[in-house]
Amino acid sequence: MDDANPEKLRRGWTTGACATAAVKGALLRLWSGQWPGQVGLELPRGEQPVFDLVACRYGEGWAECAVIKDAGDDPDITHGAQITARVRPGGQGIRFAAGPGVGRVTKAGLPLAVGEAAINPVPRQMMAQVVAQLASQYEQPQNLEITISVPGGEALADKTWNPRLGIVGGLSILGTTGVVRPFSCAAWIASIHRGVDVARADGLSHVAGCTGATSEKTVQGLYGLPDHAMLDMGDFAGGLLKYLVSHPVERVTIAGGIGKMTKLAQGARDLHSKRSQVDFARLAKLAQARGLKPLPEANTALEALRHAGPELAQAVAEEALDVVQKLLRGAPVVPDLIVIDRAGVILGRAGS
Repeated sequence: MDDANPEKLRRGWTTGACATAAVKGALLRLWSGQWPGQVGLELPRGEQPVFDLVACRYGEGWAECAVIKDAGDDPDITHGAQITARVRPGGQGIRFAAGPGVGRVTKAGLPLAVGEAAINPVPRQMMAQVVAQLASQYEQPQNLEITISVPGGEALADKTWNPRLGIVGGLSILGTTGVVRPFSCAAWIASIHRGVDVARADGLSHVAGCTGATSEKTVQGLYGLPDHAMLDMGDFAGGLLKYLVSHPVERVTIAGGIGKMTKLAQGARDLHSKRSQVDFARLAKLAQARGLKPLPEANTALEALRHAGPELAQAVAEEALDVVQKLLRGAPVVPDLIVIDRAGVILGRAGS
């Protein structure tokens, strides 16, 4: 926790910021002959964190050291990972390479060319700035190979979107600001966007945004969609649909359980339980308008469904489809909507 404010969640640092700090430490050893115990950085928005250096080694014509990633109070799977940078003079300009645990790009649609190390553009810029600063200070040429590694990164990557995005062999080195903000939606929504980009680049005409693993399995089986057509929408229906307005795919299926689809039907764009709730009075009016049994007081949409029967799920599907069409704002995207139960059985379906 932040010492100045115990109630405030502590921020952390991205893999890109950690990699940049590791590069700085390795370059200082290479060009000054001394190991610094710590290095400071100025991040893109002005923050000036200090990083401890670990696992520092050197040999003839190379040096490397590492930073242990601190994600603050965010439940980031890379928290505690060791981000290692090795620098070696040679070549023309700066060349980035993927060491063990860092992935390579195999599909078009990402902001990196196929075959490149999965080190995103902003971290590359941050590392290049550090190289330029220290090269000027020590009167050295800016001709370097920078290899970033993450021990254990390949196993961690299996828990991320990387396999679906066509990034194989490990993690991506990420970050646009260098800062991890606890429980931020930005990283998840950015992953949804990259999923759409990859699907479009691969010429897919049909993608699906599902709220969880059960709805995803149902939709993928129903339509025979490939893995990279399945967008891990989670609670961020609005984030997906907004991006499809400007980056359209011919067809999109939205699917989830009765609770989250009811909230979508009622106009919510973020379906998380802390950020939107079912309006039971409105749900009762919908049931009444469809001639269903009057709903008793209910604590959950599932309880209401059990009372009213599957006709309520169909009504929710149709209402949610109307909301999806409005959020698409006339984009050339044909949506359909599926409501499932906890076993993955389709209870309601609207659209093509």
